[in-house]
Amino acid sequence: MQPQFVNDKHVSPLINPEMGVACLPIILVMAILLWTLNCPVNCCAAGPSEISPEQVSAGLHRAVAFYRTKVSSHGGYLWRYASEFTEREGELPASTTTVWVQPPGTPSVGLAYLSVYQLTDDDFYLDAVRETAFALVAGQLESGGWDYRIEFASPDREKYAYRVEMPVPNQGARNVTTLDDNTTQAALSFLMLADRALAFEESSIHESVKYALSSLLAAQYPNGAWPQRFISPPEREKFPVLPANYPEEWPRNYPKEDYRSYYTFNDNTMADMIELMFLAAAIYEDEQFSAAGKRAGDVILLSQLPEPQPGWAQQYNAQMHPAWARKFEPAAITGAESQRVMETLLRLFELTR
Repeated sequence: MQPQFVNDKHVSPLINPEMGVACLPIILVMAILLWTLNCPVNCCAAGPSEISPEQVSAGLHRAVAFYRTKVSSHGGYLWRYASEFTEREGELPASTTTVWVQPPGTPSVGLAYLSVYQLTDDDFYLDAVRETAFALVAGQLESGGWDYRIEFASPDREKYAYRVEMPVPNQGARNVTTLDDNTTQAALSFLMLADRALAFEESSIHESVKYALSSLLAAQYPNGAWPQRFISPPEREKFPVLPANYPEEWPRNYPKEDYRSYYTFNDNTMADMIELMFLAAAIYEDEQFSAAGKRAGDVILLSQLPEPQPGWAQQYNAQMHPAWARKFEPAAITGAESQRVMETLLRLFELTR
């Protein structure tokens, strides 16, 4: 299920069941309950409830206060925590000064806070949105996007080329923007929505968004695709615009090549980027972003392979051949990606009609 982004502040919450549930089930459940108790009679199937909106509001306030004061680290979040905080982890075990960007981490929690603010107009929740956004700003890389995680304590923090500490990062510091697993897309989507909720007046958040969007536009290939990860814009002459085609011989053995620059559909990378670009166009009223989303639609059409298997692969090399990524991701036509690509084409039809 894709997040439903809306312009009106007083609408049902921006809740995606796949995002944030592992970290904030209480907040999400309470937000849904609060919306149900406050919605018009004709939108509620249930009868009168013994739970009042005031009780839910008080419980929701306590839950958010708990997460902000007891769970959060520098305004950011992981995926899950042991009840006594003896263990904490994102995709991997983490320290008390590490937060996770990859959903259902920090951006997912921020969207939950934003949902509650939209329902309540209570600035307490807007402060939570701002605090979470600042955590992501602190983790933005000089390359423009985000890694899976953000480190806040030395010496781990010095291992990353964080933009707020530029222009002189440590030599060899990690500076890889990842579009894998909706990482940069989720962070930037939340920051854009937070920017709008804050009336575009928090300069650090607004500048972070502008920098990220500019970097993502520069990273788009001539054919409209994006890579799985990048450090800098591509050398465009190395990526000619070609239709997908079959290699003369399929690579049967794992070649151990660097696949990060390949045109990537795997893990919904292209679909997430298209949603992001159209969201940016709506929030900032700038057609260059919707144009980038349309160009990504063009590469979807280009990357459909010819008969006898007119489907899509997980990723393609610069010659537009299906290519290996990891050892368990061979060069092949794949059912899951083909289905998701067709869903994305339908979504593009909705966005552009």
